[in-house]
Amino acid sequence: MDQDLEFLFNKITDPNESEAFVYADKLGLKADKAAKDKLLELIKGENWEIAYLACRALSKTIWQDEALDAIFEVIYDKKNKNHQGAFVQILEEYDLSLRFVDIFRVYLFGNFNASTLAKDYLDEVEFEITPRTIRKAEKHWNHYIHNPEDEGSFLIKKAEIEPMLLEMKELFS
Repeated sequence: MDQDLEFLFNKITDPNESEAFVYADKLGLKADKAAKDKLLELIKGENWEIAYLACRALSKTIWQDEALDAIFEVIYDKKNKNHQGAFVQILEEYDLSLRFVDIFRVYLFGNFNASTLAKDYLDEVEFEITPRTIRKAEKHWNHYIHNPEDEGSFLIKKAEIEPMLLEMKELFS
């Protein structure tokens, strides 16, 4: 890895760096395959703040699909429950049009902050919907119905999701 990339990695992993976001953006614009691999490792690492910066850097690269796979893996990991919101927030830097089911799962099973942000994406992003997408969403909805976290949020989500699923089904009937 060249010196510029090493310098940028040192900057985004330095806890005292006040301009870490700027360096993350620069790193993303210069990243090569080796840098991508290192950024993916950082996303899955123990320090959520560095992981967030790695997500930001990868949002500037051609490897957004791989980055999204890693980000959703981190979001779904129970050990990151307290930081889900930050990882869901960084998704605004990515093209989510093919990730309806992933966002839907975050809406259903994420903490309050993550779920609220996911609901915004569900309302604002224009997703590519297929019959398979609907079947997958229904599978997660059925799982949620049988495992709700609390009755109050269940009723709210039911009022929002059932009409949404019905509307999507009508697109293909």
